[in-house]
Amino acid sequence: MLAAVDGSPESLRAVDWAVDDAFRRGARLRLVHASVWEQFEQETVDDIELAPERKAIEDILDSAAERASARRPGVAVDTELLAEDVLSALLGLQRYSPLLVLGIRGHGGFPGLLLGSVSLRVAARAAYPVVVVRGEREPAEVGRGRVVLGVGSHDVSAAAEFAVEEAAGRHADLELVHAWRPEIDMSGVSVVMDAGAAADRAQNLLGAVPLPETGVSGLRVRRNAVQGRSASSLLRAAAGADLLVLGARRRHEHPGLQLGSVSHAMLHHAPCPVAIVPAR
Repeated sequence: MLAAVDGSPESLRAVDWAVDDAFRRGARLRLVHASVWEQFEQETVDDIELAPERKAIEDILDSAAERASARRPGVAVDTELLAEDVLSALLGLQRYSPLLVLGIRGHGGFPGLLLGSVSLRVAARAAYPVVVVRGEREPAEVGRGRVVLGVGSHDVSAAAEFAVEEAAGRHADLELVHAWRPEIDMSGVSVVMDAGAAADRAQNLLGAVPLPETGVSGLRVRRNAVQGRSASSLLRAAAGADLLVLGARRRHEHPGLQLGSVSHAMLHHAPCPVAIVPAR
């Protein structure tokens, strides 16, 4: 379990969420901070008297580690300073096969923005699961009892496995949500809207989502086919949820942002933390 820290209030909320999740998973938590400055200064800073910039970075990491340990004393917490620009450093964390937790924006973001550019770019490109902590000002130590999995037309098996693990760890219900709209038949003289066929297709799609048997045992699973647009339906479903989980497709030859419009909207507007889980 990893959490990115820059000392901002949003990153500290991410630390709280991450240490709670590490506690549920029985995992270690590593707090990371990236600094290009470190690339140039690491050979010139002696061991006795650290440069002010380096000392400030270490204070950020140490303070965040103390906060995490105070919140969950049983979780092993360590820190790592990454000598790279923030985006390259976070995308390079794939070597840990991590779950990375981010705040909605850091010190580099503007208060008026709904989502910081770094959080968006990492969530849109990372080859590992990323959670962006949205919603309440302070993550609750006691959950609300519901994890939502958004189901689209693409493979969501990795996202489903992640959602099951999160729901089981929280002793929460798992709700699978798929939005559908009536099919339009324009083959005849008049336009025909077939709601029944579309609703049946949605239920079949939800029923076909693979859920790992080891995690589902004792878990209450609800499958909710909702008539309407995907984004608005997921926003309603996420209200009062502990976590919204979405799958993502990655094309490794494509260097740009790889998020669909629905995932993009959820990262900007969801009322709860959002997990983006790449397909295998």
